[in-house]
Amino acid sequence: MKELVEKLCEGYRREMIEVACKLIELKAISPDYGGEGELDKAEYVESLLSEFEVKRYDAKDDRAKGGVRPNVVAEVVEGERMLWIVSHLDVVPEGDVSLWETPPFKAVVRDGRIYGRGAEDNNQAVVSSIFAGKVVKELVRKFEPKVGFGLVFVSDEETGSNYGIKYLLNKGVFDKNDIVVVPDAGNERGDEIEIAEKSILWLRFRVHGIQSHASTPKLNANRRAMEFLLELDKILHERFKAENELFSPPYSTFEPTKREKNVDNVNTIPGLDVSYMDCRILPEYDLEEVVKVVRDVRDRFVERDKKPIEIEVLQANSSPPTPENSEVVERLKRAIRLMRNVNARPVGIGGNTCASFFRQFGIHTAVWATFVGNAHKPNEFCLIENMVNDAKVFAVLPFI
Repeated sequence: MKELVEKLCEGYRREMIEVACKLIELKAISPDYGGEGELDKAEYVESLLSEFEVKRYDAKDDRAKGGVRPNVVAEVVEGERMLWIVSHLDVVPEGDVSLWETPPFKAVVRDGRIYGRGAEDNNQAVVSSIFAGKVVKELVRKFEPKVGFGLVFVSDEETGSNYGIKYLLNKGVFDKNDIVVVPDAGNERGDEIEIAEKSILWLRFRVHGIQSHASTPKLNANRRAMEFLLELDKILHERFKAENELFSPPYSTFEPTKREKNVDNVNTIPGLDVSYMDCRILPEYDLEEVVKVVRDVRDRFVERDKKPIEIEVLQANSSPPTPENSEVVERLKRAIRLMRNVNARPVGIGGNTCASFFRQFGIHTAVWATFVGNAHKPNEFCLIENMVNDAKVFAVLPFI
């Protein structure tokens, strides 16, 4: 089988490059980021799946082109149990265009790479899975698959998945006996299978003070916020200090990040400071327990200064890990060993993928791809070799 899969995938190499370039030029940015959504890209992807049983699941969103956020589900091989490859259509904005050496939404092929926004995150996976599906369709003429095989292309992964994976789960597209591979994280060797994600907690703090002239300061919201964040940072690290070697780094992180503009001039003391914290917490901790500690620290500052600090939870998401000996992990290990001669190991990550929603639903899910690791960066690119080789791994999954 290995030789046949390699021959078939290599035969699609040129077409895979053409499709990857076309995908970059179909800008698919969420309305949350000022874009029109994923409709054009979804329709193009759907046009490549004519040999499969395809259904569209459109989530209503009046902000997006066509008023919908499309999700495409293609059944390649029918089965009582399905193995799904799930990739996402949306991409993040280009950021500072001056940092790009090539136009972000004009594909450039050079030195074995395809440059452009979304090239690796997640167009590489979209292309790999499409052509893996085509190869599987040919393989079933000679080999009996052990599970059904399908492809899913979702919207809204970059901004919460309400119009994507969550929508499909609510529609009953997946069964709890299915298994899922999400090609949305990985390393250059392809020897890491992600089975667990740290819980994610995003917080916003509105720290109040007294606006005044800088020469006659009252309660400076800026200083108060810095004191509060530093104290909070210290206490959170002391309270939640467990380590888990499955992850890198092996501990929980609590990082102050964004800070909103306050006053316009240098000589005014701000009366309000709005700051944010991104927390990536080991799954052994309960997020409610973390929020309680944050509120306890807040309460002490409010008692001391007699001024409010408002806390808003912007995102809180956690999921159980996929067992290391689960079928999806074992299948991936065998496929990677067969097609890449690499022994893969289970790992955890601090990032967040839509795999967490499958795990919450009770579906064993593994995250795997061969990535350089330049998602969201200027001059994003994918390696053509990775794209083709990932397709080979996906193609053998239902047979081994």
